[in-house]
Amino acid sequence: MATQNDFAPGLLITLEGGEGGGKTTQIVRLRDKLTALGKDVIALREPGGTTVSEQIREVVLSAKNAGMAYTTEVLLFQAARAQIYREIVLPSLAAGKVVLMDRSRDSSIVYQGIVRGFGRELIDQLNDISTKHTLPNLTLLLDVPVEEGLARVATAGNNNRMEMQGREFHEKVRQAYLDLAKADTTGRWQIIDASKPLEEVEHAVWQVVEQVIQNTFL
Repeated sequence: MATQNDFAPGLLITLEGGEGGGKTTQIVRLRDKLTALGKDVIALREPGGTTVSEQIREVVLSAKNAGMAYTTEVLLFQAARAQIYREIVLPSLAAGKVVLMDRSRDSSIVYQGIVRGFGRELIDQLNDISTKHTLPNLTLLLDVPVEEGLARVATAGNNNRMEMQGREFHEKVRQAYLDLAKADTTGRWQIIDASKPLEEVEHAVWQVVEQVIQNTFL
């Protein structure tokens, strides 16, 4: 069973949400703020973040692989996760660093467990293997209406295989995330309205993270 990162001296913060929510932008801004406070911060993305994981990312997200079997998708995401946790995340937490992640285990619960239909139990088991039973201390859900999120993605260009899924798929993703966050009883999840102007989203993210930082690094 996964447990929150209560015993390692570091802090694990994940940003989750559907496409076009601004996770990458907010991670960069959050990293810069924490660094300015003197925190030892590392910012990562999933899939990716290591040589092996980036190679897997290229395969699993490439639009050329539109016919990829869902089972293959599940296992590739988990393989990339297993590598980054063993190579970077877990050693960084043990060293007392703040680890910021653009997606992690909850993405698999939503995309593969719920929307693809593999089930929460199976994905939880795979996640536990990949992360060595590690849960984030804090998960920020950057929520944005599907139409707006997809419009942002279209403007940015270079759509990947997941972004190219149909509107119904993305609506299911958004609802699954909201259901997951609202069902949380641990206080780990915080929902951020990512449809607001960039600076307002940044402020909302910082308000939550600042409190967690103060409580963690007394």
